Amino acid sequence: MDTPQTATYKEPAPPIDKGSPLESMMQRFDVAAEILGLEEGVYEYLKRPVRQYIVSIPIQMDDGRIEVFEGYRVIHNEVMGPSKGGIRYAPDVNISEIRALAAWMTWKCAVVGIPFGGAKGGVRCDPAKLTRVELEKITRRYTANLIDVFGPDKDIPAPDMNTNEQIMAWVLDTFSMHTRRTENAVVTGKPLILGGSLGRREATGRGVMVSTLGALEKVGMEPKGARVVVQGFGNVGSVSAQLLQEQGCVIVGISDISGAFSNTRGIDLGDASAHVERHGTLDGWKGGDVISQQELLELDCDVLVPAAREDQITPEVAARVKARVITEGANGPTMAAADLILQEKGILVIPDILANSGGVTVSYFEWVQDRVGYFWSLQRVNRRLERMMRTAFDAVYKSAEQHKVTMRIGAYILAIDKVARTLKVRGIYA
Repeated sequence: MDTPQTATYKEPAPPIDKGSPLESMMQRFDVAAEILGLEEGVYEYLKRPVRQYIVSIPIQMDDGRIEVFEGYRVIHNEVMGPSKGGIRYAPDVNISEIRALAAWMTWKCAVVGIPFGGAKGGVRCDPAKLTRVELEKITRRYTANLIDVFGPDKDIPAPDMNTNEQIMAWVLDTFSMHTRRTENAVVTGKPLILGGSLGRREATGRGVMVSTLGALEKVGMEPKGARVVVQGFGNVGSVSAQLLQEQGCVIVGISDISGAFSNTRGIDLGDASAHVERHGTLDGWKGGDVISQQELLELDCDVLVPAAREDQITPEVAARVKARVITEGANGPTMAAADLILQEKGILVIPDILANSGGVTVSYFEWVQDRVGYFWSLQRVNRRLERMMRTAFDAVYKSAEQHKVTMRIGAYILAIDKVARTLKVRGIYA
């Protein structure tokens, strides 16, 4: 039998912007593909999204003006099952970012072992400048434009940056009105009253907690007294901080878009959360010393949890990071160019496609519960999530040891190999 030719991984497609999240994803993908010795055709198949959509979203604003927004949906892969991925609203959302996020979803689902492919969506808008009525119009028109894309057996959206349960409820209702039947399983991360799952809101943060405990065990540290810095105080960051504190960790730094704070004696998370509840951000909070976002990432700590946006840990920041463990709560928070620096410093990095996969895992649980019409207790959801996260952590750690690579590359190897083998078994339809 002839030995299959391997690709020379030089020209990833689609075209990518230098320094973009897509470039970072493809650099890691290429390293893992080389180690696996992927056949050239399989490599070409897996590096490309299977479908991409750009839609125009015209709405009438509250003042009577007509404004047109741009929306995106990228289906990266469906080999493992229906595609799955969130929808984000932000003024700087672009198709390149969505491509990267969709690919990460493919690898994330494969790593944690759930039968979904990867997708991602977004609308270029600033939710802070929109009224509730305008947000609803944007959401419903975006959904209507993609009515043939979405479906419980096709492509299943979820909340992401600046989207929430209410926006998912509007997606569900719009889809259901067009299809003339209530279809609860078309979205996840929706309100409990519409078939949402207990534990879904805290799921990503709980996955971060489980991954961090696994990492501390590997570096020989106890969680009690471990100093933790959390960048980002939204849903993922705040829940991660709270759950890690419950495990005995001391949170010494937090931040959100408005600013960063440190307190070596430990952050009062309840007070910080109450301030955000009253004022919308941490701006003006008096519970710590005001520092810059970069200083936060460089604080003396045992665990750093970047849970904000992509590309926060640049090579320059990586050179000054003092943490022993980095648990990536956000998607793509570390630039590919920083990986080697962190590796040389002996920092154990739990990659995003493992660390923050708790959200999509409980989204899968929600989808399953909607399909069978039977809902689980919070204890069952959390117990199953923690078991799946720990199993995935151990599998990634074993992959990294086997191939003598970082946990990030170990995770990519595990995910790409699983999707590639599934593709070969299914075959290529012609």
